[in-house]
Amino acid sequence: MGDYLDFLRVERGLSMATITAYGTDLRDFAGAVRARPGGVGWDAGPEAATDYLAGLTKRGLAGARGLAPSSLRRRAAAIRGFYRFAFGEGAIRVDVASRLDLPRQARLLPETLTVGEVERLLDASAGPGDTPTTELRSRALLELLYASGLRVSEGLRLDREHLSLDGAFVRVIGKGDRERLVPVGDVALAWLGRWIDEARPALLALQHVEPSRGGPLFLGDRGRRMARQQAWAVVKVAAIRAGLADRISPHTLRHSFATHLLEGGADLRIVQELLGHASISTTQLYTHVTGERIRAVYARAHPRA
Repeated sequence: MGDYLDFLRVERGLSMATITAYGTDLRDFAGAVRARPGGVGWDAGPEAATDYLAGLTKRGLAGARGLAPSSLRRRAAAIRGFYRFAFGEGAIRVDVASRLDLPRQARLLPETLTVGEVERLLDASAGPGDTPTTELRSRALLELLYASGLRVSEGLRLDREHLSLDGAFVRVIGKGDRERLVPVGDVALAWLGRWIDEARPALLALQHVEPSRGGPLFLGDRGRRMARQQAWAVVKVAAIRAGLADRISPHTLRHSFATHLLEGGADLRIVQELLGHASISTTQLYTHVTGERIRAVYARAHPRA
């Protein structure tokens, strides 16, 4: 397994985060293979891998393992890639990868909030125990995520120069280092302006950085770039205050952004560009969400529904 992970790092150039995730996936799979009756090693054959993935998919979609569909797909890719590598290196005698029957995974509809629920969440960004600085930071971050549909990681990678308050847009570096320009609404711009003018300079001063020199747009409590865990805590705390804790994931505001645009009549291709999706099929998931809502309204309102 170590040789395969080295191959991913050196030959494929994958990030350390991805390689670490693949290693965890493969160790979990190896433990499952050994636990089978008459457990054997990596050359257990395609049946062992197929059974493992089929069982994992069923449990994962049921929530028993707590794995998101994307994690299940990654685990399948890790196992298939490992077996393809091992066969090519002559480490196993059977081409397991070509015989691996990967279970089809249901594409779960993204969880979204109504416009009213989003407003509740945004209004709940400030609360007891917050300082004026953290209140402005939390509100500005949440407003931007919803106004522009950014991934949390994209929002945290922004530097001050990526945001144009006058032009009302943000320059985003997304997956695959693809760059896109995304509009920012007036309400979000107002909160971002307050964060930049009233609160951000004090945090920059902790690192002896002048605001005019740029730096990260969103800062943590010590004046460095805000960490993903801290940003997710902002979302979770606001969700708890708003009574939406069971409806929130790191991408909920992004999903809601896309759904509300489509419900308002936005073109699917435009939404794809705004989200930075490489494939239109990913964006089309949101059309199913809006369809479900239309059917629900019809069922409630029509006398013969």
